Amino acid sequence: MLKFSGSSVVAALLIAVVFGAFFFCEYLIYFPTILKCAWPKLSRARGGEGTDGRPADAAVRAMVLSDTHLLGAVGGHWFDKLRREWQMERAFQTALWLLKPEIVFILGDIFDEGKWSSQKHWEDDVRRFHRMFRHSSDTELVVLVGNHDIGFHYDFLLVNSVALHGDGCPICQSVEKDLIKLSRDLNCSLQMSQSDGEETENCEGSQSYPPTAPIMLQHYPLYRVSDASCTGQDAAPPEERHLLFREKYDVLSKEASQRLLQWFKPRLILSGHTHSGCEVLHDNKYPEISVPSFSWRNRNNPSFILASVSPGGHSLSKCFLPEESTVIGVYCSAGAGLLLLLLAHCLWMKRLLQLSLCLLGKHKSL
Repeated sequence: MLKFSGSSVVAALLIAVVFGAFFFCEYLIYFPTILKCAWPKLSRARGGEGTDGRPADAAVRAMVLSDTHLLGAVGGHWFDKLRREWQMERAFQTALWLLKPEIVFILGDIFDEGKWSSQKHWEDDVRRFHRMFRHSSDTELVVLVGNHDIGFHYDFLLVNSVALHGDGCPICQSVEKDLIKLSRDLNCSLQMSQSDGEETENCEGSQSYPPTAPIMLQHYPLYRVSDASCTGQDAAPPEERHLLFREKYDVLSKEASQRLLQWFKPRLILSGHTHSGCEVLHDNKYPEISVPSFSWRNRNNPSFILASVSPGGHSLSKCFLPEESTVIGVYCSAGAGLLLLLLAHCLWMKRLLQLSLCLLGKHKSL
């Protein structure tokens, strides 16, 4: 029959506490948190029927996240890089496994140091991104570009909302030309659907699209003065909500924002960049949702958006990830438990030693 000493039992308990805390914080914690999330359902009243006659609940399931800010070789501590990127990898892989989105959108600022990286460091960062955000062929990944990926408007190549500053720069003109053509094609598709497919004036040669208002995804938010009207657990801290935003730096310019709304009349805008959540209604009819950062590096409670989208409707829900403070609390509690266990063991050993010495003294006296 096996006999266990007090020391071996304590050693086993210590290993169990350390392994249990590590396994829970690094793997298990993501499952119950993400299991609370669910795909939003589209009602027939809101979504109606799509252009192919399918009901509104036959929707595409899209996962939307933003501002991962993978650290590069220039700045940042190695432990920060390891800890926060492991969190994002585990959160993303768990979400894919449990929720099975058909498409994933990342709204820019994939990297933190793209504008400073050398070619070698950039290639290393890209490989790391593909490893962290790996996905099966059943899921499509669409990545937008942010200012930390390629630089701000006045520094480097201008892509997506980074180029929408309306100052007539050559690349800005090219982007605006493409957007104007897309706006024309969308409007012509809508006009043709209303005229039973007959081509209308000034629409000759236009490309056909589903006759529905688009959903716009971009890195920079449309113009707003501040986050003062933003509420919710993922909004900016109260002391930061009244800080004024700078046009062309924190948000798009007023001019660029109005042109986008006039060109596309979107049913929904999804943006990133601010690292905090916010819901804004532009011109009393165009809703915009700012998607918070996906990384603990930028906020204690990262989250992402689950979107069910059909040609005639859409519905959103928010999925929060484990809070970094919770993980730190579990590790601190485990550490305190280890100390108490060691202290109890030491006291027990001291008591055992005292008892042994007492019995030895009595034996000698006899």
